[in-house]
Amino acid sequence: MSEPFPHLSQPLDLGFTTLRNRVVMGSMHTGLEDRARDTGRLAEYFAERARGGTGLIITGGYSPNRTGWLLPFGASLTSEREARTHRRVTSAVQAAGGKIALQILHAGRYAYHPLSVSASTVKSPITPFRPRALSGRGIRATIADFARCAALARKAGYDGVEIMGSEGYLINQFLAARTNRRRDEWGGSWANRMRLPVEIVRQVRAAVGEDFIIVYRLSLLDLVPSGQSWDEVVELALAVQNAGATLINSGIGWHEARVPTIVTSVPRAAFADLTGKLRPHLSIPVIASNRINMPDVAEGVLARGEADLVSLARPLLADPEWVAKSTEGRADEINTCIACNQACLDHVFRHRTATCLVNPRAAHETQLVLRPATPPRRIAVVGAGPAGLAAATTLARRGHTVTLFEAAEEIGGQFNLAKRIPGKEEFHETVRYFARQLDLLGVSLRLGHRVDTSQLREDGFDEVLLATGVVPRTPAIPGVDHPTVLSYVDVLRGARVGRRVAVIGAGGIGFDVCEFLTSTDSSALDVKRWRADWGVGDPEMARGGVEGVTRAAPSSPRQVYLIQRKTSKMGAGLGKTSGWVHRTTLRNKQVEMITGAGYRRIDDEGLHLEVGAEQRVLAVDNVVVCTGQEPLRDLAGDLRAAGVRTHLVGGADVAAELDAKRAIDQATRLAITL
Repeated sequence: MSEPFPHLSQPLDLGFTTLRNRVVMGSMHTGLEDRARDTGRLAEYFAERARGGTGLIITGGYSPNRTGWLLPFGASLTSEREARTHRRVTSAVQAAGGKIALQILHAGRYAYHPLSVSASTVKSPITPFRPRALSGRGIRATIADFARCAALARKAGYDGVEIMGSEGYLINQFLAARTNRRRDEWGGSWANRMRLPVEIVRQVRAAVGEDFIIVYRLSLLDLVPSGQSWDEVVELALAVQNAGATLINSGIGWHEARVPTIVTSVPRAAFADLTGKLRPHLSIPVIASNRINMPDVAEGVLARGEADLVSLARPLLADPEWVAKSTEGRADEINTCIACNQACLDHVFRHRTATCLVNPRAAHETQLVLRPATPPRRIAVVGAGPAGLAAATTLARRGHTVTLFEAAEEIGGQFNLAKRIPGKEEFHETVRYFARQLDLLGVSLRLGHRVDTSQLREDGFDEVLLATGVVPRTPAIPGVDHPTVLSYVDVLRGARVGRRVAVIGAGGIGFDVCEFLTSTDSSALDVKRWRADWGVGDPEMARGGVEGVTRAAPSSPRQVYLIQRKTSKMGAGLGKTSGWVHRTTLRNKQVEMITGAGYRRIDDEGLHLEVGAEQRVLAVDNVVVCTGQEPLRDLAGDLRAAGVRTHLVGGADVAAELDAKRAIDQATRLAITL
């Protein structure tokens, strides 16, 4: 029987060692790296991915010195004592058959502490401190610190290191004229600006010997003005190769770039062609990255010769068995990363431990342990939205007998609305995953069945979980029953909407509805169109991929107003890593955003507002209400009165805002305890 994805499963001989397949777990900081007390959790987190078949794992970033900390007293590897602690991590991964490399990351001006340094005293727009410019002596000491860190990594049992040279961190800051304004041997000409990474790689190789993996993370596309040209990227790649790198990994975009690179609206493998553009210049293997989340996508990248390996970070949070499922012909069982960032990157940027919306066990493996149920029980789950699906599958995985009731004719709940939003097509994958798991785990699924209290009592269930979700809240606005008024559910299910629309409520649902209403078709995931919309050009023609590039003028089939009562920034509650993308998208579609509005009435003239001292009438064809939800939990009182052990999860418990992250996490944690 042939391999389902032959390129993906092929081993890679590096001469002194062999990777068992072409999958690299890309670096992603979880927060577990920052404290020694979390080493056990970190070891199990990586070991679970190694057991799942990942070829090479790269850790989150560790600083080679204190000026390079991301956070005060953040993750670093600077002493033999710390190296001994890391043995717990490397031993766990290697015992599971995997290989692991430590990422060496110096934050430079991206550091959140006053000791930050950079090439020049140019403040970052995303951090609070102005960096100090490194002296020549300081630069040489920093290079030595990288080499020392790599040598310590080898003593700790790592199979290699990754040198972080992209995403706008210190090395990238020396490379780009945007941040390097020096006039000494480390600045000015390109030859001087590229000296730092080349010297780092050379000294790291000297410190670790020839039989040790050195990955260099190269910024292929800075996506900022005054970034690197393509010729410079190629020249640097060759110099890094000659200095001793084993592999070159692709980095895309600085953290301050105003082009999204990893959110769900970015097309799959949107930048892999750039790795393919670089690959012919080199004799060492190259790794493609960014939005490669399913094996057919990864296999395509490899089969087209765009890369020798593929890097997945968030997809391996979502499913630690991603590789095994791919190579064993079980791709339909993969819990796909939907690139929402809500529980991973958004957590990291708020200094919380990263996890995953669709897999709350990620980085919590030692705490959320799926032990067999003793004794197994008969449990009813009512509602097959995200919370109900997570509860039902977790319960069944532990050995409980589970019946899942759903009033609709399909599973998915609110995800069936979310997947209609342009750029959120990945939500189809989550519904597919849960459908397959219900089948594999033997959950009895009753679709189109609105269960009542009497049936739940008569069937003799030991426990009932109510995941019945929410209903839209109707605001107390005069005229809210006018025939032009629609709920967001009506709109997303296909109700006819006019050309002029007012959307009331600027939470996540309001933004989604605006994107839905301003979309012209369903081709949002076309790479060429997406690049034109965001002003991303060919790096051979446009320095950094953005200089001299004009964004395509987006068109909208409707004139849309987005309105909120609050005077705060529109979309303030959206995700830290994705909110700016949504705001930019709507501004580009000419959506008028109105804050501090009082709703006076809705009538035949339209929506009457009071904004400060101004009275406004929006002459719209429709008003769409996105003003929150109410929990749907009518069964709870009767069940509890009848003595049935009843639990509320998801929107049925708290419906302040649709929150799949909280719903899935809450349902999973409850199911683990029953």
